[in-house]
Amino acid sequence: MSLDALTPAMRSVLERIQRARRGPLHTLSLQEVRGAYEIGAEMLDLPRAALSRVEDLTIPARDGHTLAARLYLSRPLRAPVLLYLHGGGFCIGSLDSHDSLCRQLALLSGVAVVALDYRLAPEHRFPSAVNDAWDALQWLAREGDLLGVDASRLAVGGDSAGGTLAAVCALLARDAGLPLALQLLIYPGTVGRQQTESHRRHGEGLLLDKPMIDWFFAHYIDEPERDDWRFAPLSAPDHEGVAPAWIGLAEFDPLLDEGLAYGDKLRAVGVPVTLEVWRGVVHDFVKMGRTVPEARLAQEAAARALREALWP
Repeated sequence: MSLDALTPAMRSVLERIQRARRGPLHTLSLQEVRGAYEIGAEMLDLPRAALSRVEDLTIPARDGHTLAARLYLSRPLRAPVLLYLHGGGFCIGSLDSHDSLCRQLALLSGVAVVALDYRLAPEHRFPSAVNDAWDALQWLAREGDLLGVDASRLAVGGDSAGGTLAAVCALLARDAGLPLALQLLIYPGTVGRQQTESHRRHGEGLLLDKPMIDWFFAHYIDEPERDDWRFAPLSAPDHEGVAPAWIGLAEFDPLLDEGLAYGDKLRAVGVPVTLEVWRGVVHDFVKMGRTVPEARLAQEAAARALREALWP
């Protein structure tokens, strides 16, 4: 598609990225892609906000592995808490790539944020990321008070692949009787096969394209497993009774239609949904607060949803 439909700021970012790239990301090695993602986050995100407390911690997984995590608190009080799961196609991303975003969510909402460094593919394929995310959410509900936060007021959220994991965790939490106040889903992937109209419209020439999606999925999951609802939460047999959702989407994103469909699915069974679409921007825009005004607006909207859901 032509970049002319994008906002001037968004178009400028994409043009700069295209000039800087050595080639399409899916043609690079895994380590090169991971490195490029980290560098891009540092350049495009807002400067890291100072908070009253930023603390690295560990969370145990079911197989005995220790997962790295990071706690963010904007002021010294016993705040409700959000488990945040980063994006990156299940293959890239880290605590550092999403550090600025998590700081902004904590700063703007007053909610404590615990970011999780779940294990990545291809070293750890599906359903490793799901298991790590669910283990961390259960641990936070059970042990969070030891961190000085109020784990009785709990939300789960994430962007892109992290949004997928958050939606799956909300379904698992419902089944386990673990109460959640909110699922915060930023352009989540919700389907196993990329057959929507937005994938056809926006799957070429933008930041996240079809070859990159195929590259991520080939590293993460075997073809026969792609209909598993833990990868494609839109396919879950029942969505009734899951936590209320805030869904934030980008207009020029291959994942747009599946995000809209997920909101419709939840509404159809009586789940409260707030859904917002930011115009003229692409996938991953929420982490471009240094240059794209819509990123700051989306961060503020997400923080507002957290405040309304979690503060008494």
